[in-house]
Amino acid sequence: MSVEEGKKAPDFAAGTDGGKKLKLSDLRGKPVVLYFYPKDDTSGCTAEACGFRDSLPNFSKVKAAVIGVSKDSVEKHDKFKKKYGLTFPLVSDEDGKICAKYGTWVEKSLYGRKYMGIERATFLIDKTGTVAKVWHKVKVPGHVDEVLQAVKAL
Repeated sequence: MSVEEGKKAPDFAAGTDGGKKLKLSDLRGKPVVLYFYPKDDTSGCTAEACGFRDSLPNFSKVKAAVIGVSKDSVEKHDKFKKKYGLTFPLVSDEDGKICAKYGTWVEKSLYGRKYMGIERATFLIDKTGTVAKVWHKVKVPGHVDEVLQAVKAL
């Protein structure tokens, strides 16, 4: 399954860092930046998370929530957040159900070896719960700024 612009964002409820729960539909009324990343504490994922962290005041000015999703455990998210001072929720999708709903669990290839993994992707969800913009196969440099501009244009 994949999520398209103009369609309702699939709802989910899942555990986050700090043993909390997050339900996407509870965030209606404000824009949501939902970004999927492969693994905590790896170079690209750390750069992306720190980019969102550093720009969080700008996202807050436009009342947008930022949420990261990976298949890492809540415990790994807690360590990752503490190590890098991340202040936005990280959702644990250990069973892969959220990735499946958003079409981010894909076949990847590295040095000719095929394997399944999370495609780095971002979904901008407007305040009504509709997907306003989708970025697939995200390249980290410049991505956070591009997402911020899209949020401001809502």
